[in-house]
Amino acid sequence: MELRSFEDLVSKVKNSSSIRKVAVAAAHDEHTLEAILKARSDNLIDPVLIGDKIGIMTMLNDMKVHFDKNAIIHTHSDSESASKAVELINNNKADFIMKGKLQTSDLLKEVVNTEKGLRTDNVMSHVAILEIPSYHKLIAVTDGGMVMYPTLQEKKQIIENAVDVFLSLGYLNPKVAVLAAVESVNQKMPETVDADLLTKMCTSGEIESCIICGPISYDLTMNKESAIIKGYSSPVVGDADILMVPNITTGNILSKALIESAKGKMAGMIVGARVPIVLTSRGATTEEKYLSLILAALAVN
Repeated sequence: MELRSFEDLVSKVKNSSSIRKVAVAAAHDEHTLEAILKARSDNLIDPVLIGDKIGIMTMLNDMKVHFDKNAIIHTHSDSESASKAVELINNNKADFIMKGKLQTSDLLKEVVNTEKGLRTDNVMSHVAILEIPSYHKLIAVTDGGMVMYPTLQEKKQIIENAVDVFLSLGYLNPKVAVLAAVESVNQKMPETVDADLLTKMCTSGEIESCIICGPISYDLTMNKESAIIKGYSSPVVGDADILMVPNITTGNILSKALIESAKGKMAGMIVGARVPIVLTSRGATTEEKYLSLILAALAVN
């Protein structure tokens, strides 16, 4: 099964029998509230709002929205909001977290807390899923938001994190392209060496439940004709589900280029912790926040 668009993603959530509860840290933010209220009105999530209760209530009143006051938890600071969101997860009172109007570092500090945080043995990584008009299905870019210069083992876990997301979406063997500038292994280009090793890990069964191809350039990944001209053959060519980038800069630039110059839409979240974390930028649109909520709701184990 493949998701062709975000409309397919939303439909999949609507067809799900379970409504996920989201803890929204520092919910006193207009775009965040708009996304939350839309997802709630679509009967897709059940939100708990954490933050400045008076500010949140004022915004909700301005929007002419009725909201249960008991589902709003007052806190005095951003760090307290983040801590309360993590506490709700630990007490099984929420299924995933959404970042509102607070610094990413304030939220992640609580998430990675060694005593009461949500870390696992896995690397935490960012998965951005994009809908691009020129491509026939949704495609992911990872990691453009968390690990700056991943080692080989970190890249392995980043791929596994992204594959787990696609498995939760109903895919059987998502196709992963490990991107580089060229298709051949060059010792002077470490990303090509890593890509080759990651491909071999998949072939040997060390990385499971996916198909990995690399090193491979972006044009060959996305364009079958280019691959034919170069004599490059792979089931990933022209049909990739996941684009694994060599570092955070590449992933960040690629995602933003696809959004700004190719009219793409994006949903994103942090994975690798015990629960998904919707962590969009403060400048993200209501639509991006809404789609990210839907994605995280589906990715909850």
